[in-house]
Amino acid sequence: MNINRLFIANRGEIALRIIRTCRQLGIETVLGVSAADQDSMPAKLADRTVLLGPAKAADSYLNVQRVVAAAQQARADALHPGYGFLSENSALAEACAAHGIVFVGPTPAQLLAVGDKLRARQAAQQAGLPLINGAAVATAVDAQKLAAELGLLVLIKAVGGGGGRGMKVVRALAEMQTQFDLASAEAKAAFGNPHLYIERYVERGRHIEVQVFGDGSDVIHFGTRDCSIQRRYQKLVEEAPAPNLSPSLRSAIETAAVTFAKHLSYRGAGTVEFLLDCERNDFYFLEMNARIQVEHPVTEQIAGVDLVAQQIRIAEGRPLGLCQQDVKFNGHSIECRLNAEDPARDFQPSPGRVTLAQWAAGTAVRVDSHIETGSMVPPYYDSLLGKLIVTGTDRADALNKLQRALAACRFEGISTNLELLQRIAGDSQFAAGGVTTGFLPVLLGRKT
Repeated sequence: MNINRLFIANRGEIALRIIRTCRQLGIETVLGVSAADQDSMPAKLADRTVLLGPAKAADSYLNVQRVVAAAQQARADALHPGYGFLSENSALAEACAAHGIVFVGPTPAQLLAVGDKLRARQAAQQAGLPLINGAAVATAVDAQKLAAELGLLVLIKAVGGGGGRGMKVVRALAEMQTQFDLASAEAKAAFGNPHLYIERYVERGRHIEVQVFGDGSDVIHFGTRDCSIQRRYQKLVEEAPAPNLSPSLRSAIETAAVTFAKHLSYRGAGTVEFLLDCERNDFYFLEMNARIQVEHPVTEQIAGVDLVAQQIRIAEGRPLGLCQQDVKFNGHSIECRLNAEDPARDFQPSPGRVTLAQWAAGTAVRVDSHIETGSMVPPYYDSLLGKLIVTGTDRADALNKLQRALAACRFEGISTNLELLQRIAGDSQFAAGGVTTGFLPVLLGRKT
């Protein structure tokens, strides 16, 4: 089938990103907006908008019934969920199917298989992927017993979610009860699921991920990304390809990602994430994100492919238009996430009106943002202002261009993390490549 009218169930820069690809493909766009986003840049550029509900996400972007009803009202052929919000919600995919709307994403069964961390671990084990030692625990007492077996340090993680919520490092058994209770409460509040599991904590690890695409029968990859620079488990700087990996290790990680996706007969865009233990030089399966990623532009830049267009192609029922041998990589790309947050207030969100938005420009610079001078940053959603992406002939060239691009950016009216990104880009360890997830806390000089 051909998708002629696409409903976009998201906001911000990813909504605008989808609109731009649809324009190139000749697809009409209908954007679902909350009351807070009616005057946003995506709302102005979409062909049509439909009001989902009030500003509160639970009453708009996170409400399955309202989203599907809006797509029906628009007579959309298909629905693209973007990332975040309902993008990995199997109930939304099922509701779309029930109402004859194509869901631009994996099947409901695949969303269920990877959405729960325990199910994902089981599937990864069946596929033969390496797993870090760990297990589900029902109580803090069970967690203490398991931690004693695994050896400290251990990491508590929420079964039903991610993004750092419900994650706690435990360095002593005496801390377990308090950290367990905090993690369970956070997990229940964020995901409606208080269940936890425990795994061995890797002190010096790198976050390496692989972009995969499947059409239900075949799977290919678009290479690696390094997302190790994180603050409170939230990614801040991403790059492709992941630096300082031996050819054999890179190939092994890419092969594992494809193997896992093939095991699921995966359909659509997905990212298989791994933890690289720098001390043991081993890698372990972490999770799979069954959607387009925030950091997808760095892959697009080096692979020369529009990943959103590929998503739409697969949703239309077409086979992959590429085989693995067709995928070629050129250069190096680095992405920085510009957030509206106040470093002086422990990086608390900084909503308000942007009185000046000056983004860098140039042939090597790409900006994915919905923010311009005069835009409002509402207090209800993620603080992401946009992404600054630079691409060079190699990593050193990309880093040089990144430093110049960040220096050319300027924002007024709100607080941002621009200065922190400039510090990262100018750091000698980052310049060397291959920093661990512990890099940023050390740079900041305190725990984050």
